[in-house]
Amino acid sequence: MKTNTQSLNPADMQDVEILARTLYGEARGENISGKEAVANVILNRVAKARTRGGRYWWGASVRDVCLKKWQFSCWNTDDPNREKLLRVTSNNRTYQSCLRIARRAIAGTLKDPTSGATHYHTNCVFPPWARGRMYACEIGNHQFYNDVE
Repeated sequence: MKTNTQSLNPADMQDVEILARTLYGEARGENISGKEAVANVILNRVAKARTRGGRYWWGASVRDVCLKKWQFSCWNTDDPNREKLLRVTSNNRTYQSCLRIARRAIAGTLKDPTSGATHYHTNCVFPPWARGRMYACEIGNHQFYNDVE
């Protein structure tokens, strides 16, 4: 596990760390189920890309999916969460939880309560891509969709 001397460059991070930091940036205020649901969206995107021969616009690996520009706002350079997710250390209890979930996700032992969702948004916003769609489930403060291409 990395300490305070870790690299702040995502290019130097392993998939587990990228995923854990994405969970921290996107869902740190959620309970375990909420964080797991966000992890599943990332895994579902990877799986969907792999069923299409490893090619899909959002990428075909955990790293590619998490870091794809404008997909997970916490990684956007102008998002205040980016600095938080880059600076958090393994001493932070919430980040420890995100790391445990990320390890389970990468190991393939995380159950998917989202019905295969590849998209989500918080209950506070209604993005254009969600218009005219019914969400598959609501977990914590997020709505999850499994019918978005």
